[in-house]
Amino acid sequence: MTYEFLQQYWWFLVSLLGALLVFLMFVQGANSMIFSLGRTENERRMLVNSTGRKWELTFTTLVTFGGAFFASFPLFYSTSFGGAYWLWMVILLSFVLQAVGYEFQNKLGNLLGTKTFQWFLVFNGIFGPLLLGGAVATFFEGSNFLVEKNNLVDAGAMTPIISRWANASHGLDALLNPWILVFGLAVVFLARILGVLYIMNNVSDENIRSRGSVRLIGATVPFLLLFVGYLVHLLLKDGFAYGADGEIFMEPYKYFNNFVTMWPLLVLLLVGVVLVLFGIIKTVVSKTYIRGIWPVGIGVVLVVLALLLCAGWNNTAYYPSTADLQSSLTIENSCSSEFTLRTMAWVSLFIPFVLAYIVYAWRALDKKEITAEEIKNDSEAY
Repeated sequence: MTYEFLQQYWWFLVSLLGALLVFLMFVQGANSMIFSLGRTENERRMLVNSTGRKWELTFTTLVTFGGAFFASFPLFYSTSFGGAYWLWMVILLSFVLQAVGYEFQNKLGNLLGTKTFQWFLVFNGIFGPLLLGGAVATFFEGSNFLVEKNNLVDAGAMTPIISRWANASHGLDALLNPWILVFGLAVVFLARILGVLYIMNNVSDENIRSRGSVRLIGATVPFLLLFVGYLVHLLLKDGFAYGADGEIFMEPYKYFNNFVTMWPLLVLLLVGVVLVLFGIIKTVVSKTYIRGIWPVGIGVVLVVLALLLCAGWNNTAYYPSTADLQSSLTIENSCSSEFTLRTMAWVSLFIPFVLAYIVYAWRALDKKEITAEEIKNDSEAY
């Protein structure tokens, strides 16, 4: 395992975690439609308890994603999580409100009312995917930061800070870029698609499933428009590349060239798109098909994985700086030491066992579909 291989390997693992996180945002997508899918109190309780069995997986994956970035690419962690902290604080706030929304909506002594805490879930369901999608879009569009590694060895430097944000917005300025908003909104509607498909598969209620088919079409149309529009923009735009000397430069059609050069990623992207369309179309056409979450979920993981690998592999700056081009981060100039990456590579061999446990726990939780009768008789239900 060479140092270069370890860098590529850890970018793959981080990208895979990011792809799994996007799939698991079906929790947020379903929560954003609590009041449109559930018309009665009992229907809304079924929805909340359905996603309530899985919300910890989404949050844990988000934390693991951040932890993996910290361990393998610490300069990105300090630059993005430390510099764009207002953006990440709003994201974390939405997930805190999610946890509060689940745990307190039906507790004794709830003075705010059940609906208030359900609106907390709706807030997280909209702003969580929007802001996380916007954060991912900065991998292609760039962020406003500066990196000054010489501060660590410069005795005259006021503070030994390597990276800093170039303005006072600390990440919120990303939302002023219309293409970042387009990608973020695409993730919102994608989460709603996943949420509808998950609820249709997990909740045994004909009224909810019939409404889900309508909501599925309503989420798919804007998603396709936004995603296709951004994908065309991405393939045609100039990208952030670097040479053997590490110098960053703009390359025309960089991301298009990446998919051509790394053609397996293009195959991965196309297979993922086909699976997503297959799962959606079959669910809409067939009145009895309720397993669309699986082909669509697998397709989403493949598409997001292909996009994230395209952002970092093939001499591409995965976190471009719009304030100073040479401050842009690559998997070579922002990674941990070879010893750290090699040690963690051995630890990563336990990942399949962790995934196997998640699959086992998932199947155990979903042995029975959610029903109104079950919720009434479950004293521990949300």
